[in-house]
Amino acid sequence: MSVTDRDIVSALQGGLPMVAAPYAAVAASLGLPEEDLLARLEDMQATGVIRRIAVAPNHFKLGMTANGMTVWDVEDARVAELGAQVGALPFVTHSYERPRALPDWPYNLFAMVHGTTRDQVEKKRQQIAAILGPVSRANDILYSTRILKKTGLRLRRKGPTCSD
Repeated sequence: MSVTDRDIVSALQGGLPMVAAPYAAVAASLGLPEEDLLARLEDMQATGVIRRIAVAPNHFKLGMTANGMTVWDVEDARVAELGAQVGALPFVTHSYERPRALPDWPYNLFAMVHGTTRDQVEKKRQQIAAILGPVSRANDILYSTRILKKTGLRLRRKGPTCSD
């Protein structure tokens, strides 16, 4: 990673500025033309240096105070296929496969659901259950009791270790 790319990641890791032209503001703070900043971001995404630039909303502040991680024990041979279907639901914010921790934790498919009430979340959970059908042998839901700090990777500068 070049020094400039590292500077870009460092400048963006705390979020975009709340201004009309956020990329232009970041580019100006780095002494770059906006087009160069955008091209470097595109290159970093294409090469996998960064996965994405996305909004991380505070669901509690948006009124979504009943937030539950639904967990499912799905047949291994079908978890990828069914997980993709679950993840495509408009009310699922993220869905992923995790290894089981047997014998205590049989669940291998996780899907986060948000709502204003637990009843609303339970109805969404039932929609997921309908998709999974008998392939899901067990499920549960873990409700959030507080919001945790949401941040991505934070770079620390230790000195010049790369060049432009």
